Amino acid sequence: MTEPATPEFLTVPELAALLRIKERKVYDLAASGDVPCSRATGKLLFPAAEIRDWIAGASSGGAHVDAGGNRPAILLGSHDPLLEWAVRQSQCGMATFLDGSHDGLSRFRAGAGIAAGVHIRDADGDDWNVAQVARLFAGKNVALIAFARRRRGLVLGRDLADKVRGPADLCGHDFVARQADSGTERLWGDILEESRVNPDDIPVVETARSEMDAVFAVASGTARATFGLEPLARQFGLGFVPMIEERFDLVVDRKAWFDPPMQRLLGFLHDAAFAAKAKASPGYDIADLGQVRWNG
Repeated sequence: MTEPATPEFLTVPELAALLRIKERKVYDLAASGDVPCSRATGKLLFPAAEIRDWIAGASSGGAHVDAGGNRPAILLGSHDPLLEWAVRQSQCGMATFLDGSHDGLSRFRAGAGIAAGVHIRDADGDDWNVAQVARLFAGKNVALIAFARRRRGLVLGRDLADKVRGPADLCGHDFVARQADSGTERLWGDILEESRVNPDDIPVVETARSEMDAVFAVASGTARATFGLEPLARQFGLGFVPMIEERFDLVVDRKAWFDPPMQRLLGFLHDAAFAAKAKASPGYDIADLGQVRWNG
């Protein structure tokens, strides 16, 4: 008999049963930000993969990011076009595996790379990345380093550029979503909830796995809108309605910090060529570049 597939998200009763606690306690954990959660259409949902990491991280016998050997020179996590350009231009020798903030944290925790890009809004909406990283890596040889602030909003096909002012105006228009494990898709769900827009009213015609792919789908006419970055919208001459300024940070293994690939990349990030590229990319602010946000 085939085993039933593990659900991607757990409900409040399912998590309560898993942890053997009362449902009221689950709500308390979610409100305090102590447990990974997502809010969709007014319901609390708990990503199963992150719950497993959270449980493992709370136990003395859980996985450890420094558990023997050197990490491979791979950059994980969320896609950022400016960072991806810097990796290539610096010739630092890093490979990239960019498939979303939460996927990157999970792989980084398993030792699959030396750094991971993240943009995850904290549960109270007042900060970015720190709560999630501290929950997973407290006491570990890990630091959270500032990269950039980015403007994100509605990227619109040219025919919609003068007609859309917010999420409600997208109802009935073809939309490009991002993968469920991405910080972008989680944030979009929160914004729809805050705007009181039913996600089912915005038809999703494609799921893109990078910032560039999402915006290119709009530029090519596959869809009419996505929730994307301003610099890419401007690059393709598309309409843009700003919605939020987010913080994109790097989770870095402190041991790998001193290895040649990371040192070469860091050196380039403080080079005049990088500063010029960032200045020419509307929607980026690198004033905090290199600031330590959190230290394990």
